Amino acid sequence: MKGYDIVFMGHLCTATVFPFKGDPFVERGGPAFFGPLAASCLGKRIAAVTRIDNSETQLLEPLKAVGVDLYVQPIETVQYRVVFPTANVDERQAFLVRGGGHFGIDDLPPIEPCLIHLGGLSIHEFSLEFVRELKERGFRLSVDMCSFVNNVDEQTQLGYLADVPEKKEILSMVDFVKVDVMEAKALTGTDILKDQAGILEDWGSSETVITCSEGALARSKGKTMFARFTNKSTRGRMGRGDTFSGAYLARRLDHSGEDSLRFAAALTSIKMESTGPFTGSFEDVLERMDDNF
Repeated sequence: MKGYDIVFMGHLCTATVFPFKGDPFVERGGPAFFGPLAASCLGKRIAAVTRIDNSETQLLEPLKAVGVDLYVQPIETVQYRVVFPTANVDERQAFLVRGGGHFGIDDLPPIEPCLIHLGGLSIHEFSLEFVRELKERGFRLSVDMCSFVNNVDEQTQLGYLADVPEKKEILSMVDFVKVDVMEAKALTGTDILKDQAGILEDWGSSETVITCSEGALARSKGKTMFARFTNKSTRGRMGRGDTFSGAYLARRLDHSGEDSLRFAAALTSIKMESTGPFTGSFEDVLERMDDNF
């Protein structure tokens, strides 16, 4: 069995993006793409468990180039259409054109228990039972709550956010919880970041990170921290949360929550200034951190 520091699990996808007052473009990626690439600059042992059509395996090349181990299932690639109707990049409409199905415990490769990040695009990827099984096998868990709050209307295929009845059980099982401000509002009923984080902690979250257009908040053991994004463009908004998760988790393995928050905010700021994944260096991130200190 192979050993890793972090394993990222989720679908790769193709999204046709319609920015507010901008020309449409195609973005290829997904949680198992943006996350590992962000984490890779820290020199950790990283793997990705994902699915992609055999005709699109060229998307895997950036992951291979930075040494990410890949466990790939040949299934039709997930497709989305994403519309930003206003200048607020936290507001978006995502239409599921083609889904990829649930992951189950049999999809887990022969790896030793480690930190595993579940980065789902919607409720069609991970079940509560799957989370329980991973916990029983000794894995540390990080969950992007998009995996549980992002529903899909069967008629229109439009994604919409909804509360999660099992949220307290999920929060109590995982080590890290990632949400954006809109997902956190669906769970807590408030749009105030500090209040969102406090409520999630009261419900069992050990460590919570919440992203929004201005930056990211982290809360652990009653302490709340905030780091601002410093990007000069939002052209690379797609993949913001997955990039942040990858950077935060990899840094958090051996650094404090505050340092990890600042590191992830700096790296994500660089990524958002252009489309595609983060392609900068570790030194680029440290320089951006110093500029924003």
